[in-house]
This record gives sequence, C-alpha cells and structure tokens, in this order.
Amino acid sequence: MRKYLYIYKSEIMSNLQYVSNILFGFIGYFILLFVFFNLWKYLYSDPNELIHGYSMEQTIWYVIVTEILWGTVGGRKLCQKISNDVKGGNIAYNMNKPYDYVGYSLFNHLGIATIKGIIYIILGFLLGILFLRMVPSHTIITILLVLLSSIMATIISCFLIITIGLFSFLIEDSNPLYWVYSKLILILGTLFPIEFFPKIVQPILTYSPIYAVAYGPAKLFVNFSWDVCLQVFITQMIYITIGYILCKFIYNRGVKKLNVNGG
Repeated sequence: MRKYLYIYKSEIMSNLQYVSNILFGFIGYFILLFVFFNLWKYLYSDPNELIHGYSMEQTIWYVIVTEILWGTVGGRKLCQKISNDVKGGNIAYNMNKPYDYVGYSLFNHLGIATIKGIIYIILGFLLGILFLRMVPSHTIITILLVLLSSIMATIISCFLIITIGLFSFLIEDSNPLYWVYSKLILILGTLFPIEFFPKIVQPILTYSPIYAVAYGPAKLFVNFSWDVCLQVFITQMIYITIGYILCKFIYNRGVKKLNVNGG
C-alpha cells in the first residue's frame, strides 16, 4: 500500500503547477451552473414550492454537488490514457513494474482528482452561496459522511472509467464507450435527481452506478437522513468491489491475450 500512496503523493506534487489550467476549466462549470440556476428559478414560480420533494435551493445544490463530483473525476483523460497505453503498447512496460496496473492507474489519477476536488469544492460552494444565499444545514458528523461518500463515489467512477479504458484490449478504441457513459451520467445522474424521472425508471437508476457516483452523495448533502446514508454507503461498497473485480478481470484477460500473442 505504501507504494500506491507514494504514487498518489507524487501525482499531487507534479500537478500543483497546473492549478491555473484547472481554474480555467472551471469556466465551463460556472456557465453550466448559471444556466441551471436561471432555469430552476424559472420553473419554480414560487420559491417555497416543492417539485418531487425538492425545493428550488435543494435542486440547485444537487446540481452543484454532482457537477463537482463529475468535474473532479476528469474521466476523459483517464480513459484516453489507459486506451493509449493499451493501443501503444505502454501497458506491456507497466506489466513488469512492481505494482498492479489497476492500482497504479487508480492512485495516479486520484492525485490530480484531489487537487481538482479541493478547487471545485471551494469555487462551487462560493457560487452556490452567491446564487442562493444559503447552504443546507449540517453537523460536523454529517459533513464528514458526505465527504466520505464523495470520496467513495470518485473511486467508483475511476474504477468504471478504468474498466472502459481497458476495453481497448477487446476493441480498437474504447473512447466512444466512454462518450456514451459520460452522457448517461450527465443526463441521468448530474442534472436531475432520480425522483424527477418516471417511476418506472427510478428503480433502474437506483440500482445503477448513477446512484453510487452521483445521486447518493448529492442526496445526502441536500437532504441528509441516516436511512439514506446507510443505503448509500452499502451501495457504494458493493460498487467499489464490483468495479475492482471488473478492472482486474478485463486486465488479466488482456494480459493473457498479450502473452499468447507474444507481447
């Protein structure tokens, strides 16, 4: 575990010099929040009105939190890196290293995700306070639980994206698969809570990764309850396990294919 923590720390240190690039990327995030703030302000003709159990403030904070989570992950670069490693043969070089490639990819990407997460949280919450003049009430314990759930959501997202990237072992390019995945997360997970979708769709979304990587942490932030908290953490633990198993399964199959074909 120490070597993975070293990889994580090294990635943080090496990316601190690119903070300005992260801040520049925040412009798109600001535009999205500004658009949705005005959209929900229009849809909620009465500020005290509830739509599917959500007030206007809760709905906007939901979007803020889910977009922080999605912006923190930066999945496109992770998928491209793994896909290029597979297609370019660099993964064969990494196979001889004294660490697991899946673990290396995870902790390496978590380094930059940590920096982006801190910046996005600070700036995102400043925008939320600027737009809404309020923050959902929390205790120190509930804040820590929301933060822990957000970290687990980020790890799950990384595992799922690593899995998609490793599909380059099986197909020529996995980036189109990531494009589909990202649009599903965007439409079904970050812009609207699950309760806003038709009742026939809600059970599907509840058991999908969307619940673990987007809805769960955001729901805990806008309307914390201990029952939902327990359900979210159980779901996230299951998906962390499933994500790791999927990564290792596809990676091992790909390595075996490389060995059979002579590297």
